[in-house]
Amino acid sequence: CRKCCAWGTALHILVATASAHVQLNTITYNAAVSACEKGGQWDQALGLLVEMACAHVELNTITYNAAVSACEKGGQWDQALGLLVEMASAR
Repeated sequence: CRKCCAWGTALHILVATASAHVQLNTITYNAAVSACEKGGQWDQALGLLVEMACAHVELNTITYNAAVSACEKGGQWDQALGLLVEMASAR
């Protein structure tokens, strides 16, 4: 069950990093989104995408792939399709 709990640790590290005034980037966010995906936390993954957009951090193919996968695992097909449309329009 180590994988399923890693998302909480990843989010904690992300918050701690931001609190230390270290600038978060696409790579750090992608790691957290991927951890949420592996832990089945689709809602947390989508929350990170919103946070990235608000912080003007680039969402890339890896970001969208992890978020779509998180939505798929959570049975959130409408959300997954919406992300695919968003990704296509962002290109």
